[in-house]
Amino acid sequence: MSKSAGCRNEPSTSENDTMTMRMRFLFAALTLALAAGSCSREPRTELFNGRDLTGWVCVTDPEGVGDARDAFSVQNGNIRIAGSPFGYMRTEETYDDYRLHVEWRWIGEATNSGIFQRVQEGDKVWPQGIECQLMAGRAGDLVLLGGARADGIEPVGKFPIKARIGDAGCEKPAGEWNEAEIVCQGDRMAVYINGVLQNECSGTNRTGYIALQSEGGTLEFRNVYLTDVK
Repeated sequence: MSKSAGCRNEPSTSENDTMTMRMRFLFAALTLALAAGSCSREPRTELFNGRDLTGWVCVTDPEGVGDARDAFSVQNGNIRIAGSPFGYMRTEETYDDYRLHVEWRWIGEATNSGIFQRVQEGDKVWPQGIECQLMAGRAGDLVLLGGARADGIEPVGKFPIKARIGDAGCEKPAGEWNEAEIVCQGDRMAVYINGVLQNECSGTNRTGYIALQSEGGTLEFRNVYLTDVK
């Protein structure tokens, strides 16, 4: 009997098998693609929630003018640090090995600030730790604070410095966002400014708080988070 118009032939068993194999292949490829995309997004620890300073402790000079509320605030989803009174805001928790990502920009004139690593107990105005300098034109210098030690940095003067190895060309002008990546692993530290390696040292403490400094002028921070060191 001939088939009427509009009817279609049923696929053969071999055609069904081929279609099934193709569907399985496409499903497997999609699963792998989704897994790869998931793996590419590294898990991270957010240090700033974009709303308030939960998770941070503010420390200011007791002899300075004003209090912590004058120095540290959140505006438009960014941390704003006024530069006065002098001090810093540190994490409530200490951290061991990590890759710290921080973005900062100057509001008005580019002046002075810093990111402290391996900060030890005590909450002194100058805590023991190592500063990644953010001073305009010197971003990436390493400064020993409060008696901190590191191999290759002579303990000369109140604030021994290991000058960065790159030039200031990687820094962006006031008003534009810069990126700092600071890798702390064991007793070693490496500093990248806008993707350029600027400094390295070893012989540091292996754990401590992380802090953002108030010194000099007004600046903002955003996207402050940690990822695992590979």
